[in-house]
Amino acid sequence: MAIRFERLVSRRAVIYLSRQLDLAGMKISIERVLRMMILFGIIIMMVIATVLTIIIKLNAVLGVAAGVIGWAVFVAVIYMIIEYRIDGRKTKLEKMLPDYFQLASANLRSGIALDRAMLLAAKPEFSFFSEDVQDMSRKLFSGETMEAALTELSGKYKSVQLQHSIRMMIESLKYGGAMADLLDQISRDQRAQQIAQKEIAGQMLMYSIFIAFAGLIAAPVLYGLTSQMILVTDTVWKGILAQNPGGLPTTGISFLKPSPPKITPAQYHDFSLIAIIAITGFASLIMSSISSGSAIKGLRWLPLFVLGGLGIYFVVGTMIGTIFSSIGGI
Repeated sequence: MAIRFERLVSRRAVIYLSRQLDLAGMKISIERVLRMMILFGIIIMMVIATVLTIIIKLNAVLGVAAGVIGWAVFVAVIYMIIEYRIDGRKTKLEKMLPDYFQLASANLRSGIALDRAMLLAAKPEFSFFSEDVQDMSRKLFSGETMEAALTELSGKYKSVQLQHSIRMMIESLKYGGAMADLLDQISRDQRAQQIAQKEIAGQMLMYSIFIAFAGLIAAPVLYGLTSQMILVTDTVWKGILAQNPGGLPTTGISFLKPSPPKITPAQYHDFSLIAIIAITGFASLIMSSISSGSAIKGLRWLPLFVLGGLGIYFVVGTMIGTIFSSIGGI
């Protein structure tokens, strides 16, 4: 008997995930997505737990906890991919809307009814939006009201612009009005909004450059330098303690007695890697939020930022380590 993965999660979660897939335009069943999340997640959890407990000899509880965290990260990555698709689909749609509404307005001025005008304006260059308009037209022919069809069309995208435009069209249908003039005005307003967004993005360029420098260059360089300083200090203290097994003698005030650092180079190295991944990851999201108004678009730059930051960290660490070695023979 095949397992129904939809029954393993709550109904609310199934409805929400199904809605997200529709907004992303992903032609994949909810059952398949849940199967991938659960089965692959279990495999990832078992691999991480096995590696940590058997190979690295970590505590079993910590190994299982790390495996669960890995599973959660895997699910979060899938969710972010879906959100990225939703945002990308919305962005493409909002670029099409001014031209689409202008074509629909021209059709209305030629004496065609609204439903027919919208269908004729659905040209192939509007890709997925044309398919949704054609689907709306089929529902109208099957007896659905214009208001319900327009509302359903606006619900297929996570776009405030489309929802606002559809709401004004429905109000015009209810209370009367020049629909062609309304669509023309909507088209002009959306174009003006797109121009304003580009101007704002240009003015925010300096902020983006500063964040990229701070997160991608400055932070890895400082962590690389500090890591090497801790390594040098640890090496020096090992030499001192080797010559003075009982520790340095106390002279004068006791609380001024020097002692070796409590943080080992390995601990700081691990901390540096985690910090750089977090800083560069958030830097890509903040840059995207400043430049485009959507943090989710920064996901496409996130791997490059993380790899770039780690690369700078290792390069700087190697260079500083080589300099210290050549100077002091450490």
